[in-house]
Amino acid sequence: MRLILVRHGETASNVKMALDSLPPGPPLTDAGVAQAAALAGQLADEPVVAVYASTAVRAQQTAAPVAAAHGLEVEVVDGVQEIFCGDLEGRHDREAFEIFIATVKRWAEGDLDVPLPGGESGRQVLDRYLAAVDKIAAKHAEGTVVLVSHGASLRMGALALARDVSPALAETGLLPNTGRVVLERDGSGWRCTSWTGVDVVDG
Repeated sequence: MRLILVRHGETASNVKMALDSLPPGPPLTDAGVAQAAALAGQLADEPVVAVYASTAVRAQQTAAPVAAAHGLEVEVVDGVQEIFCGDLEGRHDREAFEIFIATVKRWAEGDLDVPLPGGESGRQVLDRYLAAVDKIAAKHAEGTVVLVSHGASLRMGALALARDVSPALAETGLLPNTGRVVLERDGSGWRCTSWTGVDVVDG
């Protein structure tokens, strides 16, 4: 099984760099709609057997053209939504952004029980994200599955799932809108074959 984790297309919150985590959230901008259409074209030759999206509108709108290109419906799945920002929700100031980044970095380094102020801990994020991926993987032994999710929770999930993804790669390889991480399942779990278009070889 091949799992393509995709960050959603652009929203107005992305443009102003606002922390926006609560579903259903804002829709895609015109640029985001164009990104979703381009994504569908880029994945047209993949043997896609299912397309999933988070409970956020932006994820579902991004997934829709991909699903349509393969004659599929978007399946909405709980658990892969963005990290709940708590007291930082809606803020777009430098202090809020630095708190968010510093906390997520601590999670990537293994300090998972530290929460965002009024928000989730890294362990809570991983518990729900990995459970959702396990349910998806149990349904699909073969083929390619596309899961449209969110930048920060996606990076956390990929870091935990793939044995060859280092915290440094997760930190430096920030996902642009409709950026992708490709995972392949083998006998010992998952391995990452591509991170934002860059091949991953032995981590």
